[in-house]
Amino acid sequence: MANVIGNVAGVVWQYLDKNGASTVTKITKETQLDAKGIQRAIGWLAKEEKLSIELKGRTEILSLK
Repeated sequence: MANVIGNVAGVVWQYLDKNGASTVTKITKETQLDAKGIQRAIGWLAKEEKLSIELKGRTEILSLK
């Protein structure tokens, strides 16, 4: 399972690197990855301190540090 999460984290990182800050919803739609997998990947990247998460109202904006 860790391998799968790591792979999804890589896709999310690459997406943010290419496209800049984005919402979780937009990343999910554009990468066509499973929402649960993306949430796990966000946790992985946040733990490694590679991700910034900003709340704007009820929307999470993700960006790379």
